[in-house]
Amino acid sequence: MKIKVLIFTFFLSGLLFGQVSFNAKISKKQLGINERLRIDFTMNKDGDEFEPPEFKDFNVVGGPSQSINNSWVNGVRSFSKTYSYFLAPKKRGRFTIGQATIEIDGEVYKTLPVKITVSTAIEKPKDPNDPNYIASKKIHLVAEVSNSKPYLNEAITVVYKLYISQDVGVRSSREIDKPRYSDFWSQNIDVEGLGVKQGSYKGESYLYVVLKKTVLYPQKTGKLKIEPLSLDVTVEVPSNRRDVFGRSYMNTVNRKVSAGSRTINVKSLPEKGKPEGFSGAVGSFDFKLSSNKKELKTSEAFEVNLEVSGNGNLKLFKLPALVLPSALEVYEPEHNEKVRTLMSGMKGRVADSYTVVPNEPGNYPIPSVSFSYFDLKSKSYKTLISERLIIAVDAGAEQRNKPKGNKLNKENKNTNAADVKQFQPFRTTASFKPINSKLFFRSLSFWVLILGPFVLIPIIIFFIRSRNEKKLDVAGNKIRKTKKLARKYLGEAKNSLGQKDQFYIALERALHNYLKSKLNIETGDFNKDKVRELLNKKNVGLADLESFVSVLTACEIARYTPLSSVDMKNDFERAAQIITKLDKQIK
Repeated sequence: MKIKVLIFTFFLSGLLFGQVSFNAKISKKQLGINERLRIDFTMNKDGDEFEPPEFKDFNVVGGPSQSINNSWVNGVRSFSKTYSYFLAPKKRGRFTIGQATIEIDGEVYKTLPVKITVSTAIEKPKDPNDPNYIASKKIHLVAEVSNSKPYLNEAITVVYKLYISQDVGVRSSREIDKPRYSDFWSQNIDVEGLGVKQGSYKGESYLYVVLKKTVLYPQKTGKLKIEPLSLDVTVEVPSNRRDVFGRSYMNTVNRKVSAGSRTINVKSLPEKGKPEGFSGAVGSFDFKLSSNKKELKTSEAFEVNLEVSGNGNLKLFKLPALVLPSALEVYEPEHNEKVRTLMSGMKGRVADSYTVVPNEPGNYPIPSVSFSYFDLKSKSYKTLISERLIIAVDAGAEQRNKPKGNKLNKENKNTNAADVKQFQPFRTTASFKPINSKLFFRSLSFWVLILGPFVLIPIIIFFIRSRNEKKLDVAGNKIRKTKKLARKYLGEAKNSLGQKDQFYIALERALHNYLKSKLNIETGDFNKDKVRELLNKKNVGLADLESFVSVLTACEIARYTPLSSVDMKNDFERAAQIITKLDKQIK
């Protein structure tokens, strides 16, 4: 009887083990946008060709990690294999994680879809040793607005600063949500390098970098909203563990930071004292009316310029119209702008240039023109009035020799007199030369024109084909571009010897772009562990590998360590030598 029970038990266990299970398990179904989610794909039989689902609504912050459990208990084998991922939600909402697939014994198995609900950020327990908690207290993104109560069309600036405590480091940052300025005219100001500066945040000493500068001109009155800038930042925070030299080991965490939305209360321009014909100019301006000629003949044309220069919303208003005597023919004005946008706002000049043609001799007055604007310093309207010009038109030779009377000569009797008068100032004289009497047929020029296309067409086709092939070579173009950047930044580093921050920023960029060109990695993969892994795959010697990583480490810690010019020169020579060595080993 015992033998029968034992046989039955083995038979039943064999049947149960023969059934394949492949499941997806999640750590939680509901989480805040500031939390992390773990998902495990577990199978009870080993398989091949594992394909995870597309985590399109999540960022993979960890994994895949693989674990295998294989044991025998009372003669029964127990096996499980698990692929684990750690996910961070990109936004709020209800999302579905799709099916994972694996092939086991020639059959394809799939997990069931998993539904996840992501809510607003939740309050987490404040563990002082938690790296995420430390990062939240050590890094801050701030939007500094120059004026929260501007007038309509008054320039304001928004400067986005990332404040970093001196005992943590930032490895990389990525924009995940850009601000939009729907009710503003906006212009971004170029930020030349992310130079680290000393500052304070809420009374404490911090380092900071300026990430973005924007000049805004509000186009509506009332309360206008500036949407926030959000970043995903990789932060290195110190842990409680220390090495043999007493230095803290660093933990790497990803932190989402936001500058927060800002509300701007825009004031309308006062109605009291507003001049008639005011076109919305706000700032401080000069105004002038000028002409390129004061004396001319009826066969000539001249230009009249209306120009406004100074500081203010130069691109956002119209210049006053020019009114001239009816005896002068005026063409549509040509608008010219020479405006720069600085942190203080627009600066430069705008002008309308009118081409004017006199038809009859005489003295023609160009009446004065007025231009009004709202002055921000005095908070009042000001009106500028130009000088009055006199244009003296003398009768040209054709005008003096014009026959008197209203009859036209016989050749022009059917010509409209008004048309003749209109185009008379543009008459020109022609100078004709005799054509060369030498025969063109069978000459050198003849054969060049006949045979030239047959020679040029293959050359042009070859050139176009080569250019198109080069454009389609995306990978090659990317490598060439990154190599060029590496050489550029290496040269910048050499020129910056003695200037610690500029030198190490340029040197780190040079190493970064060199690796991108040689190993085809992206910015997010630029860390020492990944570099070691990829260089090992390329069979780079261990000594050269560690030398390269040591130069990277020097660039990271240099911002917070006093160094001499000799140290910088040594680091530069080490970087140049190791790049030369890696070039010979990496194909």
